[in-house]
Amino acid sequence: LLSYLSFLCRYFRWWYKKTRIEKKSAFIDLLCAVPLQQIYGCPLGGIGGGTITRGWRGEFCRWQLNPGLYHYETVIANQFTVCLRCKGQTVYQQVLSVERPSTLQGWNWGYCGHYAFYHALYPRAWTVYELPGQNVVLTCRQVSPVIPHDYKDSSLPVGVFIWEVENGRDEDVDVSIMFSLQNGTGTKEDGSGGHWNEPFTFEKGGERVAGVLLHHCTRVNPFTFAISAREKAGTGVTHLTAFNPAGSGREVWQDLLQDGRLDSPTGKSSLTEKGEVTAAAVCASCRVPAHGHRTLELALAWDMPRIHFGSKEKLHLRRYTRFFGSGGDAAPALSHHALTHYGEWEKKIEEWQKPILENSHLPSWYKSALFNELYFMTDGGTIWVELPPDCCAEDLQGPAGAGLSHLLPVLREYGRFAYLEGQEYRMYNTYDVHFYASFALVMLWPKLQISLQYDIAVTVVNEDVQPRQYLMCGQTAQVKLKNVVPHDIGDPDDEPWQRVNAYLMHDTADWKDLNLKFVLQVYRDYCLTHDSLYLRDMWPVCQAVMESELKFDTDNDGLIENGGFADQTYDAWVVNGASAYCGGLWLAAVCTMCKMAEVLGDADIQQKYTDILSKGKEAFERMLWNGKYYNYDSSGSDTSSSIMSDQCAGQWFLGACGLDQGEFEV
Repeated sequence: LLSYLSFLCRYFRWWYKKTRIEKKSAFIDLLCAVPLQQIYGCPLGGIGGGTITRGWRGEFCRWQLNPGLYHYETVIANQFTVCLRCKGQTVYQQVLSVERPSTLQGWNWGYCGHYAFYHALYPRAWTVYELPGQNVVLTCRQVSPVIPHDYKDSSLPVGVFIWEVENGRDEDVDVSIMFSLQNGTGTKEDGSGGHWNEPFTFEKGGERVAGVLLHHCTRVNPFTFAISAREKAGTGVTHLTAFNPAGSGREVWQDLLQDGRLDSPTGKSSLTEKGEVTAAAVCASCRVPAHGHRTLELALAWDMPRIHFGSKEKLHLRRYTRFFGSGGDAAPALSHHALTHYGEWEKKIEEWQKPILENSHLPSWYKSALFNELYFMTDGGTIWVELPPDCCAEDLQGPAGAGLSHLLPVLREYGRFAYLEGQEYRMYNTYDVHFYASFALVMLWPKLQISLQYDIAVTVVNEDVQPRQYLMCGQTAQVKLKNVVPHDIGDPDDEPWQRVNAYLMHDTADWKDLNLKFVLQVYRDYCLTHDSLYLRDMWPVCQAVMESELKFDTDNDGLIENGGFADQTYDAWVVNGASAYCGGLWLAAVCTMCKMAEVLGDADIQQKYTDILSKGKEAFERMLWNGKYYNYDSSGSDTSSSIMSDQCAGQWFLGACGLDQGEFEV
C-alpha cells in the first residue's frame, strides 16, 4: 500500500508539472480520462493523413488531424440534409439526424431513428434511410481508401459518400442531398479569426467536381477542408460559400427549400472575426424517375500537408504529399481523385474481403472483428511521413552507426509509419503490443512493417544517456540503453523518432520481452516477405539484442529469469524466476535465431543457440510444467500456479513461421 501511495504522489507531481506548468497533455492521463461513449462508427480517411470519425448515428464526432492528438466533439453543423420535390413543389425536407440541437433551429431536426439502419465493414459503412411517408429510400455508402498493398491511394485524407436513391413512387421526384460542414473541428480555434471559404471547380480527364474549400488558418498545422460533389449528366451541383453555424440557419434552410438548390454565390467569403465561426454547404441534385434509381456522389477531403509534432522542432511532410504536393492547395485535386477513383477502391476492397466473408468455416463475429478492428490502422493517431529529401544515411543511423545498408532506400521509398498504443496511451509504435498487432501490418502493408522495423533497429544500437525518474519505482536511470529495444519511439506531443521511450512508468531496459519480440518479428517478416536483404541487415541487430538478453539467464540453464517486478508488457503483474510468458518467448526467439543462422550460413551462431535451446527447453519443462499446463512463474507464490492465456505467445509466433513442428517445436 505504501509503495502504491508513493507512486500516486510521484505521478501527481509529474502530472501537475506536465499539464499545468508545461501546458502539455499527459501521455497517460489517469486523472482526466476520456469518458466512454458508445457512439463511434467507421472513421474516414486513409493511412497517416489524419482521421475524422463518424458515429453510427451519422454525427462527425471524433477528430485526429493534428498527428496523434484527439479531439472528441460532435460538430452539429456537419450534416446531410435531404430535399424531395414533386411537380415543382418541395414535399419533404429533413436533416438526416436524430439530434435536436440548440443551434440551427431553423432546420428540421429530429429524424426518427426507427427509419434508419447502420452497418459497417471497415473501411466502408452503409446507412439506409427509409424516409417516412415518402416511398423513397436513401442509402449512403461511406468509403475510405484503405487498400492492402497500396502505398499511394491508401495514404489519402479523403472519404466518399455515395448516395443511392430509390424512388418507389408512381411519379418522378427531384432529390437533393446537401452536405454542410463547419470550418474547423469544434475547438476554440474555430473562433480564433482569420478563417475563410471559397467555391471551387476542378476538371480533369473530362470529369468535373465542384464544391467549397474551407481554409482553417491556424498558426500551427493549418489545413483546408473540401466538400464537393461530382457533376455529371443529370446531376447539378450548387453551393453556399459561408453561413453562420451558431445562428438559426434559417437562410440556408429556405434557400434549399425554395427550389432544391443553393444560391451558389461567386467569390471568397470574408475572413472570420475573432469569436466568429463559419460553415459552408454543397448540394447535389438529380431527378429520379418513377420506380427508378439514381446515384449522387459527394466527398470530404482535408489537406494538412506540413505538420509539426508537439515540440514544433521539425517539419514533416505527410506521405500523400509525394503524389499531391505540399503547398496546401491539394484539396480540389484530392476531391477529384476520390470521386473518380472510389469505384476502383471498392473493387479492390471487395476482392480482399470476399474470400474471408464467403468462408463458411469462419463465424460471423470473427469476420466482423477481423475487418472492423482494422480501423485502428488509420484511426490510431496514425502518421505516415516522407523522409526529408536532404536526409542521408548518417542522419538516420545515429551516433552509433547502425550499419543498416538498406535503411535509407526503404525509408526513402516507403516513408516512416507510426501509430499509437491507444488513443489514451499516447506513445508511438509501443513495441511490446505492436508485437501482436504487427500481423495486420505485415500481411496487408508489409513495406510499412519493414520500415517500422528499420526505425526500431536504429534505436536499438543507439542510446540516450539523459537521466530521468521512473514513476512506478521512483528510481532514476537513463532514457535508453544501447543494444536494447525501446518501448516506443516517442510521444506525438513531443518529437517522435528523435526522442524515444515516452513511457515513464517503468525502466524498460530491464523488461524481458522487448528484445525477444524484435527477433521474432524479424524472422516472421522474412517468412512472409522473403526479403533476404532485410534479414541480412537485421541479423547483427538480432545478435546484439539476444546477447543483451542473455544476462537475464542468471543460472546458465538456457532459460531467462524474470526479476521480481513487472518486467514485461503486463506492466502491473509481478513475475519472479522462470515464467511461462517470457520463458516461452525466449525459447521461441532462440529457435528463430537458429533458423536465421541456418538461412544465412552462420554455423557458429547456429550451434551456440542450438545448445541454448536444448538446455532451455529442458529447464522450461522441469520448472514450469505441472502436468496440465505451464505455471505463471516458478516463484512458488500464491499466483505462481495461475494459468496465463498468453503462455503460448512464443509458440504462436513459431506457428506463424511454420516452425512449430519437429526439431523446432518448442
